[in-house]
Amino acid sequence: MSIAQPLPTKTKLLYGSGSIAYGIKDNGFATFLLFYYEQVVGLSADLVGLAIALALIADAFIDPAVGQMSDRTRTRIGRRHPWLYGATFPIVIAWVFLWHPPETSPTMTFLYLFGVAMAVRMAFSAFEVPALALLPELSRDYHDRTAIMRFRFLFGWAGGLTIMFIAYAIFLVPSENYPVGLLNKDGYQNYAILGAFIMLAAVLISAIGTHKRVVRDYRSTKTHPPTAETFGQIMETFRYRPFLLLMLAGVFAFTNQWLVFALSPYLFTHVWEFRQPDFTAYSLTLFVAAITAFLVVTPISKRLGKAKAASFLTLGALFIGTAPYWLRMVDLFPAPGDSRMLPVLFTLLVVATASSISAMILTMSMIADVTDQHEFETGNKSEGLFSSGMFFMQKVVNGIGILLASQIISFINMPKNATPGSVDPAIVDNLALIYVLLATIIALIGAWAYTKFPLGEKDHENRLAKMVMNNQAAE
Repeated sequence: MSIAQPLPTKTKLLYGSGSIAYGIKDNGFATFLLFYYEQVVGLSADLVGLAIALALIADAFIDPAVGQMSDRTRTRIGRRHPWLYGATFPIVIAWVFLWHPPETSPTMTFLYLFGVAMAVRMAFSAFEVPALALLPELSRDYHDRTAIMRFRFLFGWAGGLTIMFIAYAIFLVPSENYPVGLLNKDGYQNYAILGAFIMLAAVLISAIGTHKRVVRDYRSTKTHPPTAETFGQIMETFRYRPFLLLMLAGVFAFTNQWLVFALSPYLFTHVWEFRQPDFTAYSLTLFVAAITAFLVVTPISKRLGKAKAASFLTLGALFIGTAPYWLRMVDLFPAPGDSRMLPVLFTLLVVATASSISAMILTMSMIADVTDQHEFETGNKSEGLFSSGMFFMQKVVNGIGILLASQIISFINMPKNATPGSVDPAIVDNLALIYVLLATIIALIGAWAYTKFPLGEKDHENRLAKMVMNNQAAE
């Protein structure tokens, strides 16, 4: 077998399907959780943001432990699969509890949200960190890794957007008790239960679908390279320069994505005055964006290289995604009620979101290249540690994005239970202005940071050639 043989499509599909669960969780945290606890449960926006941010940041420190332990795990079914199977039911149980808070005091609600949100993220750590660590083991082909990651992102976005569509179309609809669909408490709880069942199926399918191939390769390996075991070795791994540069770029790229999602219910409700059918249509446009990213990311990467492509796509997402808000400020964008507004807005959102997703796919693909280069230079296998670093970064910026969004909502004095068109125009203008200024600053720094990433396709080819020569010399 070639050392860089592409992974069969069937295995890519099965591996990618596990991210459906992650997509549902991410979409729930990013799109609904702040709005649900602030507008429906009644906890103040700053406390909601603080609870979620603290939970995510605290949980992020669990990731390195999971990564290091999965690197060191030795069982008959390999290093990663015991973790994949073991995380299944904790994920489902914690997710359901998150959306069923008891009626209690604001302090207890804050503590409940903090504790259960952290439990959800810890359960996902036990699945996603080992799952991402499988990538460099599944394929050594430079561009095939991007192809594999695009399946994970496609399934992740499909899972999140499908449940979002169902939420907007079926669960979060007006009723006798809840005239405004987004304030329908029963809808959020039914949404959580359905999501839990889908998560259960996705995690098991992915684990079972990759079991035979991964375990076969694990058992056929006579000797396993050493891993980072002491605290000093772990910290030395995390100080690896290509890894740090990739983390720097990812911090800003992912923060922007979370800021957009956390603010989207407010932006669409009050800036663009969406009605219920508009939210349903919005979820469909995001699905189109995910498919678009799936189709274009590999060709763009092959033409520009991963790092340059990620920088270019980050800038594209910025300029196109914020264009409606800049144009609105100078009265050049169709206003709510204008028949042109939704088609133009959705078209720009598709392109911007597809660009953002593509940049994130490339970021996750590049972590496998970092892992290979580090192993080549040091002889240590640290896939779990590096993948935990990626999730550490994502969780921290997840918390930062939601915290920023909650502070914006609190700062502009957004009224509770507000309906479209009922909010003071000055508050709406402040919301739009603060959002685009923050998004612009964050994205520009992220795009610059990608240009500093040192590993490219030529480095990968040289590394593989040296590995082949070393293998031949050892025979």
